[in-house]
Amino acid sequence: MIPKSARAFWGDDAQHAHAPSRGPPSLFGNNGYARLFRQPSESLVMELLNAFILLSNFVLVPAIAYGSQLALGALGVTLIYGILRFSNFAHGDTMAFGAMVTILFTWWFQSMGISIDPLPTALLALPFGILFCIGFVLATDRIVYRFYRRQKAAPVIFLIASMGVMFVTNGIVRFIIGPNDQQFADGERFIVKARTFKQMTGLEEGLSFKVSQGITVVTAILVVIALFWFLNRTRTGKSMRAYSDNEDLALLSGINPDKVVMVAWIIAATLATIAGTLYGLDKSFKPFTYLQLLLPIFAAAIVGGLGSPIGAIAGGFVIAFSEIMVTYAYKKFIAYLVPESWEPDTLVQLLSTDYKFAVSFMILLLVLLFRPTGIFAGKSV
Repeated sequence: MIPKSARAFWGDDAQHAHAPSRGPPSLFGNNGYARLFRQPSESLVMELLNAFILLSNFVLVPAIAYGSQLALGALGVTLIYGILRFSNFAHGDTMAFGAMVTILFTWWFQSMGISIDPLPTALLALPFGILFCIGFVLATDRIVYRFYRRQKAAPVIFLIASMGVMFVTNGIVRFIIGPNDQQFADGERFIVKARTFKQMTGLEEGLSFKVSQGITVVTAILVVIALFWFLNRTRTGKSMRAYSDNEDLALLSGINPDKVVMVAWIIAATLATIAGTLYGLDKSFKPFTYLQLLLPIFAAAIVGGLGSPIGAIAGGFVIAFSEIMVTYAYKKFIAYLVPESWEPDTLVQLLSTDYKFAVSFMILLLVLLFRPTGIFAGKSV
């Protein structure tokens, strides 16, 4: 028998390579030189394309969408760290709170028959979720954090206070919407379906691209562009950057610290609500999941460099690709690239998906040990 890879490379004629020759091959015959040299390259290209589409469907596309969600979350963390000088452990549950309000308004719109089909109704409810989340974080700042700012408390005090806010917020979300999975996505589910892709291309593997993934990527690009324009082009944004670089000099320049803090919380709440809603649309909404998301979000912010917006974006994609690539089973992917006799018997999976967050933890430890300032040299942790 001829290995599958040999048949893929040389075509069906490889099976008869051992047969005695019946005369010189015809240049234009079915078994001629033209077929011999044309078929191998075509089959090899098809095998490589199938391998690439398989990897894209299960690694590249999900990692890009997940990385966009982590990047938005990490931007909120790094913004608060840059302005208020503390790690906000409540950010994950702030995402859950904003997403919860968005879901409640989505259900209300759906009950009234309001939709924007084929897009999810959650996009209509998102502005309301942002407004409620902004009100919540400003109230939290006034009740909790402002007292410690006036006392000139150490950053560790703010961190412990944020942990208290985290537990309270998580309890509020669970009390209102419940602890179980909540589905709120409607409209079209896929931009491209795997079956349609197979029919279009003739490949064995299909590529599916969900509407939620497309919305996530487009929204993340627009939000990042808007944020960088605000920080670099507006007077308030420049004041925030000056306050982050040197607080004392900024105060001497006449910058209002209360306004800077308020705008920082508004932006952080907006980013948290958008990231939380996009994550819920792409997967599902469960309050405890957002508590777990705190680890990869902080890992993304620290890997990129705390206080660096560009670093937060880069860190989000580093963590996302690392988690998905380490927990993906490469058995079928390798089978497209090697002879049949070399195909692995195991899944070729470094870690189970149950240990996905362990990847973030290991990357976080390595960065803290060897490069505490992160990739883009932010503030040392």
